[in-house]
Amino acid sequence: MSPTLADVAAVVERLWPASGAEPWDAVGLIAGDPAAHVDSILLAVDAVHDTVDEAVASGVDLLLVHHPLLLRGVTSVAADRYKGAALTRLIRAEIALLAAHTNADVVESGTSATLASALGLVDITPLAPSSDPARGIGRLGRLPVPMTLGRLARTLGELLPATATGIRVAGDFDAPVTTVALCAGAGDSLLGHPAVLDADVYITSDLRHHPASEARENARTAGGPALIDVSHWASEWLWLETAADELRAALPGVTVTVSDTRTDPWDFTVTQ
Repeated sequence: MSPTLADVAAVVERLWPASGAEPWDAVGLIAGDPAAHVDSILLAVDAVHDTVDEAVASGVDLLLVHHPLLLRGVTSVAADRYKGAALTRLIRAEIALLAAHTNADVVESGTSATLASALGLVDITPLAPSSDPARGIGRLGRLPVPMTLGRLARTLGELLPATATGIRVAGDFDAPVTTVALCAGAGDSLLGHPAVLDADVYITSDLRHHPASEARENARTAGGPALIDVSHWASEWLWLETAADELRAALPGVTVTVSDTRTDPWDFTVTQ
């Protein structure tokens, strides 16, 4: 007998406890009948038109995403609006929707931990530990063999799926790098963290002009890390295969696949 959606939700809670989510987050089951049976799951970073279409076309029972569709309050889920259209399409196809967001960031095998492991970092610790010292947002680690900032950026380019915006770097191309702080997804809130300030480089996403400029100028004045800004989607997409492996182990008999659909919002850039 296939597990029910409630059974799958319980596995998700065990793997990525909701108690680890940030207070502002909206994780867990978004749509679906808890009594329905689940034979197949599709993992994606975002519930957007393309991934919803993929879920419907592949006939899965559950679309499990990293970013909650209803993170911010809405007053309508009418089908003439993006979120309403996505939910309507999923419900009509009898596909459930579930999100594991910051609760999946903080665990030992979460988004930042996966990125740190892909880079081959050693002596990895949470950048901002929670009450459990093994868990927390971001990761701090060390390269087993130092490399230049430029080589590290190129390594990230080889590890991450390609996006229109690519990888942006603030720092000397030939600067040596040993200690690496990182936060998959948006991480400018950690720019002033002592461990980030002590690292040789900080890798994250969605760095805005003013926070990045201030961090760069502070580094020139009093020391601080170089910055590498990568696609938010790409930095978290790496985690999906880790999550899929954990789900496969916990739900034998359930088919778990990872979407390769690029949901980074940018399509192209124009160089000047």
